[in-house]
Amino acid sequence: ASCVQYRLIVRDVSTLQILQLYTCLDQIQYVEWSSDSLFILCAMYKRGIVQVWSLEQPDWHCKIDEGSAGLVASCWSPDGRHILNTTEFHLRITVWSLCTKSVSYIKYPKACQQGIAFTKDGRYMAVAERRDCKDFVSLFVCSDWQLLRHFDTETQDLFGIEWAPNGCVLAVWDTCLEYKILLYSLDGRLLSTYRAYEWSLGIKSIAWSPSSQFLAIGSYDEKVRILNHVTWKKIAEFEHPATVANTKTVVYKEVEKPSSVETERLSFPPTRALASSLFSTQSKYDISQVPVSFQYIKPVADRANPKMGIGMLAFSPDNCFLATKNDNIPNAVWIWDIQKLKLSVVLEQLCAIQSFQWDPRQPRLAVCTGNSKVYLWSPAGCVSVQVPMEGDFQIVSLCWHPSGDSMALLSKENFCMCYLEREEVK
Repeated sequence: ASCVQYRLIVRDVSTLQILQLYTCLDQIQYVEWSSDSLFILCAMYKRGIVQVWSLEQPDWHCKIDEGSAGLVASCWSPDGRHILNTTEFHLRITVWSLCTKSVSYIKYPKACQQGIAFTKDGRYMAVAERRDCKDFVSLFVCSDWQLLRHFDTETQDLFGIEWAPNGCVLAVWDTCLEYKILLYSLDGRLLSTYRAYEWSLGIKSIAWSPSSQFLAIGSYDEKVRILNHVTWKKIAEFEHPATVANTKTVVYKEVEKPSSVETERLSFPPTRALASSLFSTQSKYDISQVPVSFQYIKPVADRANPKMGIGMLAFSPDNCFLATKNDNIPNAVWIWDIQKLKLSVVLEQLCAIQSFQWDPRQPRLAVCTGNSKVYLWSPAGCVSVQVPMEGDFQIVSLCWHPSGDSMALLSKENFCMCYLEREEVK
């Protein structure tokens, strides 16, 4: 599904043929599929309206108007039959049922980076709340939106919450001014508290491993700390230095090579396809000799949100690898071997890393750097792929298909589909 102004276009993934075209009341600012792909919601925050469309019955439609309360966020519940709307100033969350048309209200949701979290099985929802200058977490049962638990958290200014994939533990972390991560059980008991240091900028990002055995915490001190699920103590600390000296680490360096167009084939004026290949520089990877020094950026001390620390981290679907990015070294992706708890590979790019995402089916990482190439790493090696499009197509983010056979590459104005041939496993 893609949006152009007030139009919603639904295409077939394999052929990109348009299947449905819906017209909304205003410019669409957010779009999201329901979990069973039967419905799709379009949020128009400026108007305080959400419109829902059905793929099975194109004539059916639904409009939710929050009126004067306004709208700042909208999302599906895991069952795909309820919509959660957050009103302006985070006064409440309204839960709308598509089946019974009933409405439930959740008061005092906190305005923070990640204030709503669902368990993977869709049974429970945690909501961060702020009342009387204190932080709380409420746990709800998603089947009937009944309150299961309500407890206060030992945080100064709660910043985010996230369930472990097995739904047994809720991670709650504090503002970057206070290094603190708290782990709660489903019945609201505090299992553990972890702080790495004090009096300095703290947690920047977190990620659970798919098996729920590890919790990776990325901090402003350019380190990733791994906690284990038995004692919730630190079992590893990954540093991101400006120089990599270990001979067991493979460093792939992206190098540009001039485009290989035979001069005999040159016609004048050149065809558009030939012109685009003439002026686009190809790139490939070389293996660098260690020690390797990377371009290191010192953050500006008097600016808010300094470009420093671990801004991105993600586990591979098989739990074997962890990919990280240190914002002080913007051109490098670090890939850690979780079984050995050691640095395995560093990808050194020519441009700053915009986004990376793991293939949902296998340990294969796709990276984009704001140019017209997509980079793929797997344990077998590394490859740089040029997007064959006319003009300047700068990839700022990417998204894998759940099958791992294709991905959508997004620029600011356009998107294109990249199809990967699946290798036959012999």
